Amino acid sequence: MGLGQSSKTPVTDDTDEVNFDHFQILRAIGKGSFGKVCIVQKKDTKKMYAMKYMNKLKCVERNEVRNVLKELQIMQNLEHSFLVNFWYSFQDEEDMFMVVDLLLGGDLRYHLQQNVHFSESTVKLYICELALALGYLRSKHIIHRDIKPDNILLDEHGHVHLTDFNIAAIVKEDLKATSIAGTKPYMAPELFQSFEGSHPGYSFSVDWWSLGIAAYELLRGQRPYVMRSNTPSNEILQMFHKVHPTYPAAWSLEMKSLLRKLLCIDVQKRISCLAELQDLDYMSDVNWDAVLNKQLPPGFIPNRRRLNCDPTFELEEMILESKPLHKKKKRLARKTREQGSDGSPQNGQLQQRLDNVQRDFIVFNREKSRKVVVDSSELSTSEKNKAIEDGQNNNVEPAAYLSG
Repeated sequence: MGLGQSSKTPVTDDTDEVNFDHFQILRAIGKGSFGKVCIVQKKDTKKMYAMKYMNKLKCVERNEVRNVLKELQIMQNLEHSFLVNFWYSFQDEEDMFMVVDLLLGGDLRYHLQQNVHFSESTVKLYICELALALGYLRSKHIIHRDIKPDNILLDEHGHVHLTDFNIAAIVKEDLKATSIAGTKPYMAPELFQSFEGSHPGYSFSVDWWSLGIAAYELLRGQRPYVMRSNTPSNEILQMFHKVHPTYPAAWSLEMKSLLRKLLCIDVQKRISCLAELQDLDYMSDVNWDAVLNKQLPPGFIPNRRRLNCDPTFELEEMILESKPLHKKKKRLARKTREQGSDGSPQNGQLQQRLDNVQRDFIVFNREKSRKVVVDSSELSTSEKNKAIEDGQNNNVEPAAYLSG
């Protein structure tokens, strides 16, 4: 059941900005609070991507525009083996679009819900891969602030990739963040102190706490602290001091020691950077170059014969969505014809905010920016090929995703 549209290759030249017409929509695979995700194929290169699209009106109404624009700003400057990398952004009058690496292995939340048992060696490799991503983000002065299984995607070979920079923070050297953001069960203790009014601030260490919570959950199938999104902050702070996480006897002493160091309430004693993790005896056998180059095979490989996501996403898009993506072209054409004839202009203030989104939106094309870099440098042929090729994540065949 594909969200198909014409796959006829458009006639374009190198000066054209990438837009919605340059992609064939294949199927819906996910949704967030104000955005949805589908698999697309770029018509000229035939490469596969994931395309996230966010309704402008909903973003304005929910005051989410600033986060979307900040995410675009952050992601255009990032590229790493263990991130979901950003390729294109564009807009039309209804939606904002972000095109990113296609990860077909599903997120870790999905696999937890499928009762997958993750071995200790698999989780250790995940920790190593994510630690390299966190080390890279630190070099870019970025705190992710929302590390959890839902935001960790697997590629088809089983390697992890961090996604969703919607609430990430950029911090300058030696400064601390103070605004409160995150998902409560994964938020570090120092974040909750700000709820109490003391505002001590926090830094990169909050991501390492979240990594510890996620790793514990993958190993045990449940989190070390039981809390919900509506649990009051003062109760959560008390919980950190009264409740001591239990570590099953079957886990190795080294893994238990690592998790205790990640889940250390005292920020000064918590593992909070890549070098501290690498210094552990438990990591002495790790070839970090091999990890970075994805040469160590993960213990869990997603099923390549299925789409590792909830199949109801596509049904909702086809049946329940009032403005389905595959009917966008006809809808916008009809709207243009009817413009001004229905006597119901947008509220003036709302229209102004929509106009501001149109003006401030960041258009991005990594393909073009790479080409500029290659064309302006004296590179060898092999270096040129490496500079302009897509990452491993996109080298997939489209046929399996054209139908249910």
